[in-house]
Amino acid sequence: MKRGHLSPLLLGNMEFKEQVLTLLNQAFEKRPDLFLIDFSMDAKSHIEIIIDGDKGVSINDCVEISRAIEHQLDREVHDFSLSVQSSGATAPLKLARQYPQHKGRTLKVKSEGSEFKGKLIEVTDNEITLEWSERVPKEVGKGKHTVVRKETIAYNIIDQAQIVLTF
Repeated sequence: MKRGHLSPLLLGNMEFKEQVLTLLNQAFEKRPDLFLIDFSMDAKSHIEIIIDGDKGVSINDCVEISRAIEHQLDREVHDFSLSVQSSGATAPLKLARQYPQHKGRTLKVKSEGSEFKGKLIEVTDNEITLEWSERVPKEVGKGKHTVVRKETIAYNIIDQAQIVLTF
């Protein structure tokens, strides 16, 4: 293959991927409460789309997005498989837009070598605030007492954030 030229197969796959992404964006325009978390397509046209929503994602939401893409593509022209799924309760939070729906829930956040586990009490455009209770030694005398701690963490320094499921 000459430098600077793409094989017809690779070029066809790139065009197909662009077509799928265009259809996906059109589907999100009709459903602005939903948004993309991850998109992948391999060389065999196995397409995987992971979505989230401002108020969560239902099975019907996944079906709607899937149909919006699948019904616009011709399997006679391009053979593909398509999977649309929600990010899942235990999946790490990747976008700032995911945090507001989890206000009041417990998160485990890793940031710059530190780890915090607390209730998400505040969400802004730039940062989140966690709150938790901690038993610490008394300053005077023996024993411990409970103190409330808060930590405000900017999105750009969060290495990983995950919802802690409690049963």
